[in-house]
Amino acid sequence: MSLPRTDTIVTYPSGDLEARASVIDVESRSDGTVVVLLDRTSCHPVDAKWPDQGADRAWLLYGETKITIRDAVVAATDGSALYLGDEIPVSPGTEGWAFVVAHIIDEADAPSAGDTVTVAVDSAYREALSRSHTACHLASLALNAALSSRWKKPTRTDDMGNPNFDSAANDSSRIRDDGSVDTYRLGKSLRKKGFIVEGIEADLPTIEQDLNDTLAGWLETSAEVRIERDGELLTDRRTWACELPGGAARIPCGGTHASSLDDLGPVVATLAVNEVDGAPLLSMRTVVGEHVPDI
Repeated sequence: MSLPRTDTIVTYPSGDLEARASVIDVESRSDGTVVVLLDRTSCHPVDAKWPDQGADRAWLLYGETKITIRDAVVAATDGSALYLGDEIPVSPGTEGWAFVVAHIIDEADAPSAGDTVTVAVDSAYREALSRSHTACHLASLALNAALSSRWKKPTRTDDMGNPNFDSAANDSSRIRDDGSVDTYRLGKSLRKKGFIVEGIEADLPTIEQDLNDTLAGWLETSAEVRIERDGELLTDRRTWACELPGGAARIPCGGTHASSLDDLGPVVATLAVNEVDGAPLLSMRTVVGEHVPDI
């Protein structure tokens, strides 16, 4: 076993679907799978600490062999052991630790350390996730705007100047190939910050209409979307950026994205309030492109 001392180089932030890579380590697991570590990859992994966007569908190619990557997850190593997903005991940037992409495959036909392979990503699935992730960010900003009048205390704002409800209340976010689902806790903590929860369910139709009107206006701009990054390594900071009417929006994000709002097609968000563990939970379902229902 020769575990890496540096983070994996990732090329998916620039939209790459293929990467030529060297195999650094191959490790058999007790469940009969094999973890393959590469010096670089075009395959987006899922991060257990914030699993909003799942792994790409992808393959390892070498010689005449094509192996399905069953999963790709963020892993970490101190040089003596490899920890996958929620096993990781430290935070990114911890001295002496490397954060890597673990490509999980079946044991048969696994490559060997030192081999050269190509990582090939399913382009249609990647494009669908990228459109959905960009639409998710737009919808969160539009939701901030639609809820701005419900704050009675000053609070942190987003780049558009609206109180950042998404940052203050988001409980979970899941990117799908047809859109996304975000949930927001409307409990005591949010009330203490100054958000008015009372009456929100009755006001949902108006809030939803305002949100979708904002989304439609932004989509008409055909604005460029870009990923700003500090470097090529897995843990280097990356930021989603889009020039919208009223300001340049930036959101820290490690996912993949469309290159333009033109790529999205129509985007529609729907809102609902449900009771979870005795507290209200706001959910936002965002659908994109061909998946948008006729309305």
